[in-house]
Amino acid sequence: MKAAVYHGPNQPLSIEQVDIDEPRDREVLVRTAASGVCHSDLHFVDGLWQWPTPAVLGHEAAGVVERVGPGVSQFKAGDHVISCPSVFCGYCEECMSGHPNRCSNQESTRRAPGLKPRLSIGGKPVAQFADLSTYAEKMLVHENALVKIADEVPLDRAALIGCGVTTGVGAVLNTAKIEPGTTVAVFGCGGVGISAIQGARIAGARQIIAVDQFESKLAMAKRFGATDAVDASQGDAVEAIRKLTGGRGVDYSFEAVGVKRLAEQCFECLKPGGTATVIGMIPLGQKIEIDGAAMLTERRIQGSLMGSNRFRIDMPRYLDYYRQGRLDLDGMISRRGKLEDVNEAFRAMKAGEVARTVLMFE
Repeated sequence: MKAAVYHGPNQPLSIEQVDIDEPRDREVLVRTAASGVCHSDLHFVDGLWQWPTPAVLGHEAAGVVERVGPGVSQFKAGDHVISCPSVFCGYCEECMSGHPNRCSNQESTRRAPGLKPRLSIGGKPVAQFADLSTYAEKMLVHENALVKIADEVPLDRAALIGCGVTTGVGAVLNTAKIEPGTTVAVFGCGGVGISAIQGARIAGARQIIAVDQFESKLAMAKRFGATDAVDASQGDAVEAIRKLTGGRGVDYSFEAVGVKRLAEQCFECLKPGGTATVIGMIPLGQKIEIDGAAMLTERRIQGSLMGSNRFRIDMPRYLDYYRQGRLDLDGMISRRGKLEDVNEAFRAMKAGEVARTVLMFE
């Protein structure tokens, strides 16, 4: 099959032929229909996070089941599915306590050492990114990486649910659990930030302040539900947020980029008793600094992993929101391209030109 192969940081992905094995016990072979290009992949391409090489990146996709291995009863050939990086074992303490996104035994969903790898080139293993590797014509995954969806849902829209939407909407609804009538600030208006803005709108926030350094993304944020916009390139974003909230700050804030200073501002813009949620992947080794006295105001800062999802419950729910017109997936797709356009998609993302590029395979 054709796939985009990652050979190391600060190098473009190369389009190569990669061998994919047949599905074994509890594995499913999926024909990829669409894959979103997510900022998380860019962190690895830019060398801010590490992954073994060579690898096939990508972790946000939807497709159609081609074949299933022994022991698979939930899926059959022809099923439409969304993949999710929150692959879960189903029996560890985290899974059993209702937090499968924090599964502590994902190793059990991978092939045992010594078995033929799922992906290879010339007989040599190719690392599978996030247990998925969606920048490829096919995916070979554990059945607990998939959720079945209705056939009538467009697969390019469904792909967005696989990471960005679940991460952003889930951070608001599941992690922070914001209340109706509260005030919200979202730092970063890419795919995850736009999803957080939509989550805040769905939850009934009365004020949603979008923060970004690109005017085009701030305009887009308003289309998705932001009531106010702060251009971070023109001054102190925290000061601007306080002015918009009568000097008090917001009840809830979300950092959706993965930048240390933005995470700190996310906390600083809170009112007393407010909660900041860091969604973005802050580079390894970097630490967030908070003034100790600020903790006496009962402000809180927390992380969110993939929107605290229980994806087989949450993803169908988000698709219901889409069908009801409450969650706009159509407008989130800024561009569509082919697999060969993946490096251009990364460039456009860094330049702030897009919310999401979706690579189409059909």
